[in-house]
Amino acid sequence: MYRATIIRQRIAVPLICVLASGLAFTQQQRLYLDAGRGRPPFDITRHSIPIRQIYSGGPPRDGIPALNNPRFVSPSDARRFLDKSDRVLAIDYNGIAKAYPINILNWHEIVNDDFNGKRVLVTWCPLCLSGIAFDAQLRGRRLTFGVSGKLYKSNLLMYDRETGSLWSQMLGKAVTGPLTGASLRMVPVEDTTWGYWLTQHPNTLILSPKTGYSINYGLDRYAGYRDRGDPIFLDLQDRKTGNGRIRPMQRVLGVAIGGIQKAYPFSVLKKNPVRFSDQVGNHTVLIHFDRKSKTAWVTNASGDVLPSTTVFWFAWRAFYPKTRVFAGSH
Repeated sequence: MYRATIIRQRIAVPLICVLASGLAFTQQQRLYLDAGRGRPPFDITRHSIPIRQIYSGGPPRDGIPALNNPRFVSPSDARRFLDKSDRVLAIDYNGIAKAYPINILNWHEIVNDDFNGKRVLVTWCPLCLSGIAFDAQLRGRRLTFGVSGKLYKSNLLMYDRETGSLWSQMLGKAVTGPLTGASLRMVPVEDTTWGYWLTQHPNTLILSPKTGYSINYGLDRYAGYRDRGDPIFLDLQDRKTGNGRIRPMQRVLGVAIGGIQKAYPFSVLKKNPVRFSDQVGNHTVLIHFDRKSKTAWVTNASGDVLPSTTVFWFAWRAFYPKTRVFAGSH
């Protein structure tokens, strides 16, 4: 189970234990999910996923604090806290490039940000190693998000502060509450190293560690979990699903186009050309892989970057059990 510690501003931050396990909610909690610490419960009268598969990750609602007014610094200032080998989530969108150090995202998981007037939701799930960004506007309405403290298939469940609906990070959909069934549009994001991103985007901005919270961002509290190599908060069925030749916590590039999903294991990508064409359903795409930085992304034939997800294999297969798997160039 998670172990919570209290830091300045009384924010509960989870530390993961080797023998972590979740507690499923009971049928008596069918209409509401406890949000913790006297906060109003999440209304789950409407839902699109089995409620019994929603787990408590340990912290209450907002126990992991989202960043709502992020500060950014220049590349010269980033040298004080970033090494070239440090990993970042990186976005080039609406005329501006930004990088978000993973060692900061591990403690916040959500950044409500702005790209030249476009609201963007930047999300990170340390348990799935999945970084996904979304356009935060839905039907003309701007949404802001927080960390619910709940998990579905070991993946982050966010909630929007406007309606209290729970959203699956991997699906990009509201799965409980008033907005159940609504979807957010993905914004392309790269999981890469700071050094590689800086080479490609020398004018990028970088999320500052001066977040307003007294946190040691140099502490990698998920290292033990990754070294263990065994996912947690998964139902038995999800554990059985998938390709036994790929280790559960091996990284893959997940691509979903036109209702077809395909996974590109990094172990296979490193044996292929750095760029090659492939088919996802009826769509031709170009798969790119930089071996040194272990950065994978996908473009269409015109060179436009398409949304994709770098993620642990177990998470991709749990959400997309019928996914196709790339076995190598012919």
